[in-house]
Amino acid sequence: MPRGKFFRICYGIILLLLMIYLGTLVDFIFQPIVVLVSTLFAPIVIAGVLFYLFRPIVNLLSGKLRIPRGLSILILYLSSAGLLTMLILIVGPALQNQFTGLVNNAPRLINDAQRMIVELQNQEWFNRFLDEMEGFSWSEVTSRAAEYANEALANLGSNIANVLGLITNIVIVIIILPFILFYMLKEGEKAPEFILRLLPAKQEKEGRRILSDMDTALSSYIQGQIIVSFFVGVCVFIGYVIIDLDYPLVLASVAMFTNIIPFIGPWIGTFPGVIVGFLESPFMALLVIIVVVIVQQIESNLISPQVMGRKLHIHPLTIILLLLVAGRFAGIVGLLLAVPTYAVAKVFVSHTYRLLKLRNKPTD
Repeated sequence: MPRGKFFRICYGIILLLLMIYLGTLVDFIFQPIVVLVSTLFAPIVIAGVLFYLFRPIVNLLSGKLRIPRGLSILILYLSSAGLLTMLILIVGPALQNQFTGLVNNAPRLINDAQRMIVELQNQEWFNRFLDEMEGFSWSEVTSRAAEYANEALANLGSNIANVLGLITNIVIVIIILPFILFYMLKEGEKAPEFILRLLPAKQEKEGRRILSDMDTALSSYIQGQIIVSFFVGVCVFIGYVIIDLDYPLVLASVAMFTNIIPFIGPWIGTFPGVIVGFLESPFMALLVIIVVVIVQQIESNLISPQVMGRKLHIHPLTIILLLLVAGRFAGIVGLLLAVPTYAVAKVFVSHTYRLLKLRNKPTD
C-alpha cells in the first residue's frame, strides 16, 4: 500500500473517532433523534411486515376486482378485525385457561421438580457420575438457582415501572400502526418510481430490476417465515393434543414464536414442553421430543422449500454470532429479531449498494 494512501486512511479513522468523541460530549443534541427513532422503530417494522403480508390481497382487490385502493385497504382492515375477533373468541378462552392453569400450578410443578431432583440424588449411578466430574457441586448449583429465584422475586416490584412503560409503548404502537400501514399499502407502489428518478434515464431498466430483486427477496423471506412458523405451531399443537400433554395451546404458541430463531429456536420452543412432559413422566417427555422432531423434519424437507422461495443465504457462523450478541443485549426479544433484522438489512444494503454503483456509472 502506498504511503500516501495509508496516511489518508489513518487520518480518516482519526477524524471518525474524533467525531464520535465530540458526539458523546453533546449527546443532548442527539437525544431527541434517539427518542424519535426508538419510538417509531417498532411500528414501522411491524407495518413493514404486515405490508408484505397484506399487499397481495390489496393488489387482488384493487387490480382484478377493480375496487379503489383506499376502499380495498378498508375492506381488508374490517375483514382482519373480524377474523381477529373471531379468533380471540374461539381460541382466547382456551389460551387464557391454560395459561392461568400453568401459572397456578407453577408451585406444584416446582415441588415436583424438586422431588425428582431429590430422588435423582439418591440414585447410586447419579452420585457416581457426579464424583467423576471434577469441580462440580450439586449443592452449589441448587443454591445458585435459589439465589436467582429470590433475586427475581425481589426485583419484581422494581420492574413494575418497566412493565407499565412496555404496556404504554404497546398501546402507542397499536394506535399508530394502522395509519402507517394504510399509507404504506396505498402509496407503497410509488416508492420505486421516486427512487428511479435519481438514476440516469438509460439506467432506469437496470435500476427497476434491482428494486424488483430487493422486493422479491424481502417479501419471500417475510411471508415464508410467518407461514412456516404458523405451520409449526399448528402441527406441534396437534401433536401435543394427540399425546395428551398438558397446556398444549400455550406450549405450541411458544414453539410457533421461537421457530423464527434459526438453529436454536426449535430447541428453545421444545424445552418448555419437555419440562412439562418430564414432570408428568419421562415417557411423556420422550413423546414431546418425538413430536417436535417429526414436525421439524416435515417443515425442513417439505414446507420450507415450497414456501420460502428465494432464500437469503446467511452463513451459520454469522447466525451464531448474531444470536450471541443479540441475546446478550436484548434477551429473548433480541434472539427473535436478530436474524430477521439482519436478513432484511443485508438485502437492503446489498441492493442499495448496487443502486449507488449504478447511479455513479458513467452513461455512454
